[in-house]
Parts: sequence; C-alpha cells; structure tokens
Amino acid sequence: MNLLPRIESLLMQVQKPAQYIGGEIGSMVKQHEDIDVRFAFCFPDTYEIGMSHLGMKILYSLINERDNYWCERVFAPCADFEELMRANEIPLYALESLDPVREFDMVGFTLQYELSYTNILNMLDLAKIPLYAKDRGESLAPLIVAGGPCACNPEPLADFFDLFILGEGEEVNLELMDLYCDMKKAGASRQEFLRKASQIQGIYVPSFYEPVYHEDGTIKEIKILEDAPAVIRKRIVKDFDKAYYPKTFVVPFVETVHDRGVVEVLRGCIRGCRFCQAGFIYRPFREKSPETVNRQCRDICGSTGYQELTLSSLSTSDHSCLEELLTKLLPYTEEKHINLTLPSLRVDNFSEELMTKIQGVRKSSLTFAPEAGTQRLRDVINKNVTEEDLVRTASIAFAGGITTVKLYFMLGLPTETDEDAAGIAALAEKLMELFYQTPGHAKGKQPQISISCATFVPKPFTPFQFEPQIQQKELEQRQEYLISCFQPKNRKRIKVNWHQYETSFLEAVLARGDRRLSQVIETAWRSGCKFDSWSEYFHYDRWEKAFADCGIDPAFYANRRRSFDEVFPWDHLDYLLDKAFFIQENQTAHKEKTTENCRQKCAGCGVNRKTGRACF
Repeated sequence: MNLLPRIESLLMQVQKPAQYIGGEIGSMVKQHEDIDVRFAFCFPDTYEIGMSHLGMKILYSLINERDNYWCERVFAPCADFEELMRANEIPLYALESLDPVREFDMVGFTLQYELSYTNILNMLDLAKIPLYAKDRGESLAPLIVAGGPCACNPEPLADFFDLFILGEGEEVNLELMDLYCDMKKAGASRQEFLRKASQIQGIYVPSFYEPVYHEDGTIKEIKILEDAPAVIRKRIVKDFDKAYYPKTFVVPFVETVHDRGVVEVLRGCIRGCRFCQAGFIYRPFREKSPETVNRQCRDICGSTGYQELTLSSLSTSDHSCLEELLTKLLPYTEEKHINLTLPSLRVDNFSEELMTKIQGVRKSSLTFAPEAGTQRLRDVINKNVTEEDLVRTASIAFAGGITTVKLYFMLGLPTETDEDAAGIAALAEKLMELFYQTPGHAKGKQPQISISCATFVPKPFTPFQFEPQIQQKELEQRQEYLISCFQPKNRKRIKVNWHQYETSFLEAVLARGDRRLSQVIETAWRSGCKFDSWSEYFHYDRWEKAFADCGIDPAFYANRRRSFDEVFPWDHLDYLLDKAFFIQENQTAHKEKTTENCRQKCAGCGVNRKTGRACF
C-alpha cells in the first residue's frame, strides 16, 4: 500500500521533507510482482546519520543485485514528522516503495550504538509491529532481525528480535534470505524457519537459549532449549580483496553527516588496544590491494559525482601499501578536483613520505588519538605510542603547513590517576610550544589544539570487559583537576571538551547487560525516551525511574568489577577470540606492560586457529 497520497500534504509542515520521500539518484525501485523477498533495512536514527553508514550502502546494493529480492531503506523520523505520522495514523514506511514496513518479509535493524535501542522500539511501534518476538504469532512475516557491532552482546534486546546476525553480512545475509525464500514458498511457520536458520553459521536465535541466574544476579549458565548450536560463531569474509563492494551509492537530496564517497581499504586492526571493541570484533585483519581500492574509488566518484572521498578503516595508515595506494590514486583525485581524506592515522607510522603525499590534499588539521596522557597509562591500554612518536608526527605536520591538531583522550581508564590527567595538559602544551619551534611552520598563524576527553566504557570482547566504569563523582573531580593543570596563558588557546557522564554510564550498562534490561528499555521508551544519543532529547531522569520501576540497579552492570570466571551474557557467542586471551591481556595491563602488534608477533587471540588461516 503506497502511502504517498497521505504523506504529500504533510511534507511542507516539516523540516527537510526530502528525507521522507525517496526517489534519490541511485535508489532502487522494483516491480512488486517480480519480488520473492522484501527486506526493510532500518537504521535507528535520522536519515542524515543513517545515509552516512557504509554498511547500509554495501548491503543495500548487494541484496538489490538479486532480481527477486528488494532491499529498501527505513530511517527514524524526526520529532516533527513523527508527531504528524501518529496524528494522521501513518505507519512507518520504506523510502523506495513508500509501503508500510509491516508489509515486508524481513525487517532488519543495524545495531551501531547502544543509545539507539529505544529508537528501535519506537520504530517497531510506528510500524505497528508487536515489540516482543513472542507476540508476533506463527506467521513467517514480518521477521525482525538485527546485526552490526552491538550484536556481539544482543542480550538486552533479545526479547524483541527473532534472530541476530553475528559478524560480517556480505555472505550470510543472502544465505538467510535464500532460506527464507524457500521456506516462504513451502508455507513454513516462523518457528520452523527459526529452527532451520539457527543451523546457519552466524545466526543466533535468542528464543532458543535461556539464561539461568545465581542469587547474586550473575549468570549461572545459558540453557539451550532447542536443537541449536551451543556456541554461535560469527561470520567473516575471508578474502577481503574479493568482498562485494557497490559501484554506486544512493546520492541523498539533503546534506548528510558524511556526505561523500567512501571506500573501505582494510578491515580489522593489528594494534590490540585493550579498550577498543572494534579492534577485536572485526578481526582478522584483512587489506584490499591498491588496485582494488583505486578501482572502487573511481567507480564511486564516477557514478555519484562526489567531490570528497574517504579511505575508511580503523587504522588507515596501517595499510601495508598505503604509499603505493596513494601514488596510484592521487593523480586521479587531483585531476578530478576530489578532496581525499585519510582518517585514522597512527602517530607511530606517520612518515614524511606520507606527509608529502597528503600535502596535495586540502587539509589544515590532523587528528590523533593518544588516548592517555602518560606513557605508563598508554602502556596499560596497549596503545604502543610514545610521546616521542607524537612529537615527531606533530613536527612533520607543522612543517607541512598543518595548524590545527585534534587530540582524543579517555578519562576513567583502568588504573588511571590524577598524574595521568595532568599528563594530558602537559602533552597539549608541549605541542603548542612545538609549533613555534618547528622550522617551516605556518608563519603568522596561531596553532589550535583541540582536546576531546571521552569517558571510558568497558565493552564485551575486550581485555577490559572485566573492569568497572569510573563513578561520576570521581570522574568530575578528575575533569576539574585536568583543567587546573593548564597554564593560565593556554586556557583560551587549548580547547577541552568531554562527553556527558550519564550517556557514557548508560552505554556501559547496555553494553554489558543481560536480558533483564529489556523491560528497562521498554519502560524508558514508554516514558518518552528516544534519540538518547542526542543531548537535546536525552532524559536520564526517565532512565533512572525506569531502572527503579523495574527493580534493577544499573551500577551492577556499569561499576562492578567482574571476576575472570564469571559467565558473561555473551559467552555463548563466538567472535573468534578466546576468553583466556582477554584474561591474559587484562593481567598484562595491570602489570603496565604492552603486547606487540599482530605484524610483529602473534599474541594468540584465537583468530588464526578458528579461521584456519594466518593473519600474516
């Protein structure tokens, strides 16, 4: 049922109406009668944010290359349009067909951030789909599924979803849709389909598993209720150089957060920073060849007309052939006047040669992430970056005309002291003085140092998954101390900002939570919580009341140190990493020792053994 007649009259009453109507260049419209399976790809945030998401771009094109499958995009409406939708009884719909989401076969959400969970419930409610999987009956459609990085611990959402897709989706999504297509034609029930789907590697059906708790609230065991795998292993694309990548993107009518072409140059990370979930759950480390990257960049820019291009990864400068890659790519970008951006550069392998390569790129600032202010704490978190690395890199950048440096740190890291906070101020001030001491620095310009201090959030599948999060009072004291450490003359020249503690606290609760949090999420949503990652919409008092109403102490999840033998809510999910490895790395961290990166020496994380391939 196309909703265009009911939508048109409302569009001029909202901001940026183009985000609600579809029809963009590159969008895919198919004939209903030709389609066997319809997939609604739901991003639980606004169009401006969701249209910047690379995973959606990849899976959208991948699914739509199959003639009999149709993937459409769905985003969370902004408050003004949602109000009109509810007032006029317009259900949530997809942009390509303008059909209601509840008419689709599969409704898939990407789990990118814990603070989007209430948006998921809000979108299901707008779609007029029952929130809980148990309430959807035995008909096969609509099947509610999810994937993405937060699926590594999906337990707080387990009651709302029929299944989760663990790991990389380029192959398993089509396998799942093929099974659905066959069983839909055979008239199978939802439960029959879920039993079959649970046998596909990477598919987790949460209703087939039940946590059993100790009296103290920790998990005793995970009971298996059906003939399902005891452990569900994530999926990976083994040959990343041959992994599917689209030749074009949907080009939005309105400006998005990252309005540019993007090509992923590598996946995974060699570094092993002990706080970084992405660096572990995306292992093994895999690169694309310079030829593949060059071809994909030309395809994307040629088909979309983008004048800005990003080489995307967790650590772009760790690509073993980066300089060769840039040698091949820069003549094209310069000829076409395309601005090339290189995020995620490491200070310990930033060379003069690389600086020379990127000098042709319109770039006045560089961003680095020392994460901690002292070498002791950088060793604890296994950053493997020294102050000398940072000073050398800043000198190269300043000599190359860079005037602005952005530095990312975390406060509340395990074993952190006031001395570590003072180190942040000392490091920033050292770079400020270095600018003027560097031969060839930009004359007549003032250096700008911008410091961002996030609050450490312990995450699953990291060596710090056992650690408590710092409590608010202690964090605020450390923030005040950090500000006091700057010399008066520098307090206006060095900008410092930090995240709101309550959002980081809630993120920590949901990141390491279990199924008992589903009632909290629902209660918070029913009290009006949504867009929790947006400061103007975040109401922590409502979350506090939701925890209290449900009889749950959030500190149990955020501020409690976990023993090495505790059963975690995610222990039955296998992301190719051994828990023994995380224990060993946690113990090494508390000895203030580092672990060499994967290129230097294998740390024995388990990926090699479980994939049957060497990373290097």
